[in-house]
Amino acid sequence: MYERMLDKSQPPTGEDIENYMGAESSQLLARFEEQLGSHCRLSKEMKFPFGNEYGWGYKYSRGATHICYAFFEAGAFTVMLQLGGKHVAKVEALLSELLPQTQELWWERYPCGKEGGGWMHYRVLGECELQDVLALVKIKVPAGKAR
Repeated sequence: MYERMLDKSQPPTGEDIENYMGAESSQLLARFEEQLGSHCRLSKEMKFPFGNEYGWGYKYSRGATHICYAFFEAGAFTVMLQLGGKHVAKVEALLSELLPQTQELWWERYPCGKEGGGWMHYRVLGECELQDVLALVKIKVPAGKAR
C-alpha cells in the first residue's frame, strides 16, 4: 500500500513527488520540513540511498551533521532517523508523552552502538505522527545547537 518511488533512473520533480504522495501527505512533508527548518539551519538533498528498496527521498542535514531521511511513499512518507546512545535517556524520558506506536517503534528500533541507540523508521500518516517524529528529531538536534 505505501509503495516507494523505486525508479532510480530519473530523480523525481517536486510535481512528481506531490502526485505520487497525494495532497495530504505532501502537505505533511512540507510542514515537517517547515518546522524542522524553523528549528535549525537545514539543507536538503534528493537521494536514492541504501540500495533499491528505500527509493527516493530527501536527506536533511545541518551543516555536516546528518539529521534524517524522508522517503516518499504513496499516501505517506517515512522518516528514517538514527538516535545515538547519548539520546536514549532523553527519548525514554519523553516516551510517555508520545503516541503508543511511537513508543513501540522506539522499543523495536534497529540497534546501533553499545549505548542503546538505534534506527527508527517512522511512517507519517497524520498530524499526530508528524508531531512525534519532530519531537524525536529535536532530541537529536537540540535548540541550543540548532542554529
